[in-house]
Amino acid sequence: MTSVPRTPGRSADRSRLGALTTRIQLGRAMTSESANYFLLLGVTLFMVVFGLVMVLSSSAVESHNDSDNFFSRFWSQGAYALVGLPLMFLVSRIPRAFWKKTIWFFLGAACFLQLLVVFTPLGMEIGGNRNWLKVGSLTLQPSEAIKLALVVWLGVVLARKRDMLTQWKHVAIPVVPVAGGATALVTLGGDLGTTMILAALILGALFFAGVRMRYLLTGVVIVGVLAIAVALSSASRVGRIAAYFGGTSVANPDVDWQIKNGFYALASGGVFGVGLGNSHSKWSWLPAADTDFIFAIIGEELGLIGAVVVLLLFVVLTIAFLRIIHASTDPFARVTTAAIMVWLIGQAFVNIAVVLGVIPVLGVPLPLISAGGTAMISSMIAIGIVLSFARQSQRDAQTDEDALQTAEAGALR
Repeated sequence: MTSVPRTPGRSADRSRLGALTTRIQLGRAMTSESANYFLLLGVTLFMVVFGLVMVLSSSAVESHNDSDNFFSRFWSQGAYALVGLPLMFLVSRIPRAFWKKTIWFFLGAACFLQLLVVFTPLGMEIGGNRNWLKVGSLTLQPSEAIKLALVVWLGVVLARKRDMLTQWKHVAIPVVPVAGGATALVTLGGDLGTTMILAALILGALFFAGVRMRYLLTGVVIVGVLAIAVALSSASRVGRIAAYFGGTSVANPDVDWQIKNGFYALASGGVFGVGLGNSHSKWSWLPAADTDFIFAIIGEELGLIGAVVVLLLFVVLTIAFLRIIHASTDPFARVTTAAIMVWLIGQAFVNIAVVLGVIPVLGVPLPLISAGGTAMISSMIAIGIVLSFARQSQRDAQTDEDALQTAEAGALR
């Protein structure tokens, strides 16, 4: 019997084909998350842990005064973080199709809860704002749910209309009646700070969706006029503006006290701070030390260095959002991520600007750091949505790479 000699070239091609096939199979079975995913996840977890530490430090005295327990507010905030963490990971596994099918329901439910706040005895007023829903021992902020639902709704609607956004009618409908109506419900509760954040995220979503600049400028002018009208319609808000310009708030004298003691806290911190846990302002000198003015406590205890670190954390968070926007090819993911970025970063800017005296007191928490259960959970769910987009972008890139490798393998046969 005569043996047929093997062709060295054909054997090498078969070995290369087998290696490529194995790589494709392993890639599908063991797809790793992208660097953008880990960047966003890492900075989020660090900010949550840092926030818990600062909530414990800033709230210990008031917690003891309220409940004879130095840790009561910290345990409450920690419980909300433990709820938000698994929700964030769960949402990061939800496909985009789920949101496109259900977002009208979620937005309607959030608006219904806000209606209960404004028009029923279940609504609770704090500091002149009727923005809380109290059911038994449970207190919620439906306006946070409106933020969350609205950013996804804007992504869905503007992605569907992306080829018609050059026409003002398709920009105005249904954005103005639906998004504007949801914002109006929050405004009826008197929460100007949250209203401004909602207006900012709506305009941000329109900008990243590609709406013409003249339409956006018109929207900015309209929002500005309405904001001035709402600010002047309340004695409490007029007092805050007066306090900002050095006057005295007759309707709310605590505003003057809060602004001045916020400055004292920042000034006493110096460069290196007085040390973690050593704040003097938290001893009933600074109202809302663990919520709206927690940045002042950070500046006092951790000094200029600690304050700059907080600013850098939000810069890194912004970079993570922008990288995910750049990596995504889905208009829905891009617009939704942009709206969430404007929401969280814009709210951080407002909170810090209030503490620094750049703008009048508005009363919005510092995202992921301030005490506030509903705000914490809604922010973490929003970041979970962005994490799902980062995962999907990675899978899309992996699919394209697998297709290219399969084509190369086919060419070798």
